[in-house]
Amino acid sequence: MDRPVTGRAERGSVSIEVAVLAPAFIALLVLAGVAGRTAIAQEAIGSAAHDAARAASISRTADTARDAAIEAVEASLDWQQMSCTGAPQLAFSGSVAGTPTSFDEAFTGGTGTIATVTVRVTCVVSYADIHLSTLPGMPDGTTVSASFTSPLDRYRSRG
Repeated sequence: MDRPVTGRAERGSVSIEVAVLAPAFIALLVLAGVAGRTAIAQEAIGSAAHDAARAASISRTADTARDAAIEAVEASLDWQQMSCTGAPQLAFSGSVAGTPTSFDEAFTGGTGTIATVTVRVTCVVSYADIHLSTLPGMPDGTTVSASFTSPLDRYRSRG
């Protein structure tokens, strides 16, 4: 004759379930933090690249354009409270009449010349405060990069 099942056989099963599922839940939270940090950083770097290219494109010389771009990146990242591991890296390039050139050459064309400048901003985003040690093999940070191209005013003197 079978005995009726009582609640005693399941006693303690909730503790075991929590012990098994807690690490997976913590790992999920950590991964969500990493994904969120990366998405916010990508948006901030994209905005900084846009601001830098725009600031460079309204300058009259390549040297002042570089300085304006650097200031724009610093201001944009500071306003967004985005900090990189180390200083953000900027790369400058240009084009004249659709042909890729150096950044300096983009500013040498005369009035009426179609030219653009491109600024690429690269930043290493740190995950040090997320405590990834709970997930073995996770990186300490990731590199985020964005570029933006802005046209130079055709009817404004340069150089």
